[in-house]
Amino acid sequence: MTAAPSEHPSAAGDRGRRRRWDAAAAVVMALGALTVVWNLCRDVAGTMNVNFGDQHQFEFFLAHGAAVVREGRNPFHTTAMNFPDGVNTMANTSVLGLSLPLSPLTMTIGPHATFLVLLGLMFALTGAAWYALLSRVVVTTPAAALVGAAWCAFAPGMVSHGNAHPNIVGQFLVPLIVWQVIRAASRRRPWRDGAALALLVVWQAFINEELLLFTAVALALFTGLAAAMRPELRRQARPLVAALAVTALLAGVALAYPLWWQFAGPQAYHGLGTHIPTYGNDLGSLLTYSTQSLASAVLPDHLATPAPAPNQTEETTYFGLPLVLLLAGLVWWSRRDRIVLALAAVAVVFGVLSCGTSISWWDRPLLAGPWQAAARLPILDSVVPARLALVTIAVLGVLLALGADRALRTAPRPAAVALLTAYAVALLPTVPTPLEALPRHRTPAVLVNGVLDAHVEPGHAIMFIPPTRVTVPEPMGWLAEGGLKYRMTSGYFLGPGGEQGRGVSSPPSRFFDAWLYGIRRTGHVPPITAQQRALAVADLRHWQVDALVMGPTQRSGRLRGAVTRLLGVTPQYCGGEDWVWDVRLLVWGRTGAAGPRP
Repeated sequence: MTAAPSEHPSAAGDRGRRRRWDAAAAVVMALGALTVVWNLCRDVAGTMNVNFGDQHQFEFFLAHGAAVVREGRNPFHTTAMNFPDGVNTMANTSVLGLSLPLSPLTMTIGPHATFLVLLGLMFALTGAAWYALLSRVVVTTPAAALVGAAWCAFAPGMVSHGNAHPNIVGQFLVPLIVWQVIRAASRRRPWRDGAALALLVVWQAFINEELLLFTAVALALFTGLAAAMRPELRRQARPLVAALAVTALLAGVALAYPLWWQFAGPQAYHGLGTHIPTYGNDLGSLLTYSTQSLASAVLPDHLATPAPAPNQTEETTYFGLPLVLLLAGLVWWSRRDRIVLALAAVAVVFGVLSCGTSISWWDRPLLAGPWQAAARLPILDSVVPARLALVTIAVLGVLLALGADRALRTAPRPAAVALLTAYAVALLPTVPTPLEALPRHRTPAVLVNGVLDAHVEPGHAIMFIPPTRVTVPEPMGWLAEGGLKYRMTSGYFLGPGGEQGRGVSSPPSRFFDAWLYGIRRTGHVPPITAQQRALAVADLRHWQVDALVMGPTQRSGRLRGAVTRLLGVTPQYCGGEDWVWDVRLLVWGRTGAAGPRP
């Protein structure tokens, strides 16, 4: 068959052009992701993210997801860490929505390499999803969609969270949720649209609930403002409300038990520490550049010094003065477009809220922030306010796409060239540089070669020297590399123990772990007494420990000698820097299985 000359050749040409742009967008996102993770790719086995504590934690949870699939373990609770109490994985960043689908890869190449694949994949998929939404729904010019999508995926705040936060970088479901809301508002298929939206909501809840909350609030604010500014949009309220009712019903049923476990199950907690609401963005960060930007790499320090941030992983704004001026100009240029004004309002609201409890300029408080009241509310007391600017980042990506689309379609050629030049000047300094990498300690061989099987009875635990904490996170990654075959005491996770039931990042200390941390911190070994030995043995019995394991660590010689003298047990040398103390005779009075079983 031949196409009718009036329509089909043009339609086929449009489809071919779209496919070429789609392919180009996929290549751009893949190359961008590879650039960001390049330093980690050059030596996969020997490097770690600079935020190595969170990376070890995510590797642990990737291994947990694989164990759920491989052995049928409880997805919402694990005793592989913080034994015997365990960890409420629903109340932590266990990323079940990613770890379960990736479990075959984790079981094949290990959690450390899988983490790297996941991190790169999250950047690429997020950019591709935003490009799909922008090019199909928001703008008609593929180049404009690509500009906006690249910003949404590789903005400074996104790259900052590339420091071991794949659950935050992985925003690929957010544009799909937005897209589905738009579809639900424009047609009357509440059950079909509501069910599709519920599926996306449930999946996002198992990746990052914080992003889901931000998306829901931002959509509610935007739709309310848009309906108020454009009354003709109000007729779409009925189909949208009907679809959202279906979504609430289906997602509520699917998430009821996981959410009960999160808020009322074992090791649940309520809110985070009172210091979390202070983790806000400094106003100076709007005008300066992040540490992972091209500007910081090439400009002198006095021109590129970033404003203060909670930490290097939470550099969520850092747009630079040229981009702020460009965005202000775009909004003014399109001020007759009520949708643009509604988008700008959403960006400003979330930007102000992201300042936290105090609005500051270069670390100098100016006035109280509106988040001060919101932080006292349930659920919101677990939000890191600096991350609210992630919504601002996404909205700015949409505004950049709309501005470029209008320039390419309707502006006179000189004006379009001038505007696109301004885009280059504003965006080029924010181009990301590869994430920093640190050396990685190898996994002690005893965790993977079966040596510990002769020392650890079923249902009992091992204890690392020093025990795992936020300051000593490596054992989580080591245990993960061994497939979570053993259970360990302590850990770096969120659990109860703070004031008024708030969550803390490690379990309460007992004598033995506090004693070990003191030696690691100071190098000083206090006088050893019989009472101290009795307290240490009581702690080991409480934790149901059969063996102590030491791998590469600070002050290893001082710690090894201190533990040997305190317990009176000679360690077994296992090669490299690995040592094992079999403490069953000391703790249980015999070398066989003993004590209560979990």
